Amino acid sequence: MLDVAMRLFWEHGYDGTSISELTAAMGINRRSVYAAYGSKEGLFNAALKRYLSGPGAFIDQALKQPTAYEVAETYLRLAVLSYTSPDLPPGCMTLQAGLTCSAESGPVQVELAEKRLAGIALLEQRFRRAAEEGDLPAAADPAALASYLVTLNHGLSVQAGSGAGRAHLDRTVDQALLLWSRPAESGRISG
Repeated sequence: MLDVAMRLFWEHGYDGTSISELTAAMGINRRSVYAAYGSKEGLFNAALKRYLSGPGAFIDQALKQPTAYEVAETYLRLAVLSYTSPDLPPGCMTLQAGLTCSAESGPVQVELAEKRLAGIALLEQRFRRAAEEGDLPAAADPAALASYLVTLNHGLSVQAGSGAGRAHLDRTVDQALLLWSRPAESGRISG
C-alpha cells in the first residue's frame, strides 16, 4: 500500500496527488489514511521514508565504497539505474515530488530540501575521510565535491524525468568521471 502512495507522489508530486487519488489507488478510505498516517503529509512522509530505504537508497551503497572515485561512480551509476528503471517512475522522488508545491505545502518542500542537504552532508563527510586518508588530492574541497555530485545527480533526475534514457545518462556520467583519475580496477555498474 505504501509503495502505491510512493509511486503516486513520485509521479504527480505532492500537490498533484489528491487524497481521493491516494485512497482509490490504495484501496482504502479517507478515514483509514488519517487513522494510519494522521494526514496527507504524514502519508507522504511515510512514502518518502520508503523511497529513501528502497529505490533512493543508492547513496548508502555508494558511501560504503573503498575509494572516493568509487563513491562518486557508484552514487552516479546507481542513480541512473534507479532513475531509468522501467518498473519505477523516472527521476528522483525527492525532486519530482516537491518541485511545484504550493505555499500551503511549504513543510513538504522543507522536508525534501532537508533530505537533499543530508545527502550532501553524508557525501562531504565521506570525502573528508578520503582526503584524510590521502585518497583525494590535497587541493580537493570535500564540500564542493559533494555539492558537485549532488548537483549532477539532480540534473540526471531532471533529464530522466524529461525522457532521457539510460544510455544518454550513462554518457553524462562518463564525462563527469573524466574529471577524476580513474583507477584501473573500476568498472561500470550494471543492473
